[in-house]
Amino acid sequence: MQSFATLELIDPLLRAVSELGYGEPTPIQVQAIPPLLAGRDVLGCAQTGTGKTAAFALPILQHLTTQRRTTVQRKVRALVLSPTRELAAQIAESFDTYGRNLELRTTVVFGGVSARPQADALSGGVDILVATPGRLLDLARQGLVDLRHVAHFVLDEADRMLDLGFVDDIQRVLELLPPRRQNLLFSATMPLAIGDLASSFLRDPVRVAVTPRATTVELVDQRVMYVERGNKRRLLTDLVNRGEVAQAIVFTRTRHGANRLVEQLERAGIRAAALHSDKSQGARESALDGFKSGDFPLLVATDIAARGIDVEGVSHVFNYDIPNEPENYVHRIGRTGRAGRGGVAVAFCDPSEGELLRGIEALTGRKLTVVTDHPWHCGAAIPPPTLNARKQPAPPPRPRDYGPRKGKGAARRRR
Repeated sequence: MQSFATLELIDPLLRAVSELGYGEPTPIQVQAIPPLLAGRDVLGCAQTGTGKTAAFALPILQHLTTQRRTTVQRKVRALVLSPTRELAAQIAESFDTYGRNLELRTTVVFGGVSARPQADALSGGVDILVATPGRLLDLARQGLVDLRHVAHFVLDEADRMLDLGFVDDIQRVLELLPPRRQNLLFSATMPLAIGDLASSFLRDPVRVAVTPRATTVELVDQRVMYVERGNKRRLLTDLVNRGEVAQAIVFTRTRHGANRLVEQLERAGIRAAALHSDKSQGARESALDGFKSGDFPLLVATDIAARGIDVEGVSHVFNYDIPNEPENYVHRIGRTGRAGRGGVAVAFCDPSEGELLRGIEALTGRKLTVVTDHPWHCGAAIPPPTLNARKQPAPPPRPRDYGPRKGKGAARRRR
């Protein structure tokens, strides 16, 4: 049986993980920590909730502790790039937590807030910097951050970085780093674009993976309820009022939809908060803090929260709007069923979302459990079965049949 002690971590780190109540290391930690301690580059395929942050934070903390600083003043020796503010803040908090028994300084920089306090923190000396690409480059252009001493570079949630259009920013950051360094890249999925990016800066990496591409969380009970769009809010209110939902994240497709749903829930007597990119950083932090502390049971979010937000105790995830991209469904439901606990994911499918549901079932290779015991069940929303269905030979074309017609029910992409 593996333990953190068998991974050859130093005593201050072993004490920290023990104080946190960690027992056995997770599979990604078992695979990644030894090569990282040996100084190898690592290419990791792992979703959030697998213990990925500790897998790269613990070795980096150990390296920084056992290696002397080359200058009297603290210089940035470890850099972690993250796609979102929330994930960056969470990673920085993890470094502080795991390094509680070490004399290392961590700071985090991201956009949406004043840069002055972040610049002041950097001027005081920092060992570990966690950053979003845009704010990091802004500070670098102003000469407020020095990356010439970085010995460990982590690119986290690389597929999300590409989705958000950060590839050019990543290349600019790489140009600011010294040529000799340890590189780590973690991604939940491994499309060809990620392979190209990895090959551009990783040197003979050790490959580690704990889940195949786009697999769903095994401990999550996945259900679908067919309902007209106009009745989704009533259905959600009814499910919450049944008393089975301890804490839930509700995903909407748009920011406006998230705000409107929060207002409707509040009028129904259910406390909720919205989390999306139109919110100020202070409002986003307040929403997350209130949700984590249990001040309100529901967090209504767009896909900005689908990855990287790790909140213990989330019992349910509701796909109020089914996502346009099937892989986003996988990341959404990964907010529950974490750390070995079970969870429930419920998709609300209206008649216009049948194609999106079929895409999810095709990607995951499984059908969602249909739940009909609610007052707003809508049989018209049920898509025809496609999974594992035997393909029938196409009939011969009729006269004047010039090819396939576009389906009237094709889902339209919404921003």
